[in-house]
Amino acid sequence: MWPPELPPLPALTRAEGEVIDNYLAVLDLLGRINPARGTDTYGGLRAAQALVGKTTALRDALALMHDRGESELHAATLAQALRVLDGERRARLISVPPPRS
Repeated sequence: MWPPELPPLPALTRAEGEVIDNYLAVLDLLGRINPARGTDTYGGLRAAQALVGKTTALRDALALMHDRGESELHAATLAQALRVLDGERRARLISVPPPRS
């Protein structure tokens, strides 16, 4: 059986795509660093080290948009892209999980 087909990504500028990609990478790394979900210090340390580079890339993508005169984020379009790319699940990884019963 084939996996369900994902909805198409909305049309994004290259800079918007970089913002989305780097934002999701930051979320993934923060999820790995989350002490309420982690299993070892080394994995958290490696994720924290990588976080510096990804946040720099996110900043650079936003700066490029700003420098090009793109002063407005199209939140609905970007939210749609985040949903298609599993952003909701990835964002939950940075929260504190519910207590175990």
